[in-house]
Amino acid sequence: MAKIRVTKIFHFDTGHALAGYDGKCRNVHGHSYTLEVTVIGEPISDPENVKYGMVIDFGDLKNIVKKHVVDDYDHALVLNKNTSYKEIGDFLLERGHHILLVDFQPTGEMMVQDMAKRIIPHLPSRLKLKRIKLYETGTSYAEWYADDQD
Repeated sequence: MAKIRVTKIFHFDTGHALAGYDGKCRNVHGHSYTLEVTVIGEPISDPENVKYGMVIDFGDLKNIVKKHVVDDYDHALVLNKNTSYKEIGDFLLERGHHILLVDFQPTGEMMVQDMAKRIIPHLPSRLKLKRIKLYETGTSYAEWYADDQD
């Protein structure tokens, strides 16, 4: 049977700041992100399976990505915990804010890598994460492709 790609699109808002950066993005700011997650696999061929003909139920893919990516990133401030910005994060965490302290510079490029790591372990074994595309603005995005990974 043919391999088919299935994509689900998500929208969320996240703030971040790039410690040490030489431009405006060193300041805390936010984006309305659009995330596209594409998996590849063969449609289920068992006519007795309630998901017959599907690569993955869109609802199942939504639940995986929402639980392991969107719920953590949405309305969070993402800061690199290996920089002085950790102090800002700790200060806000103590006051009940949604802070995501990460061990990388929170650029779109690094965020798509993090998102791939979060999604892969939760996909059914018969599927493969094929691509993640993260729009930071309407005209700027970072992409992660499984085929490009070592």
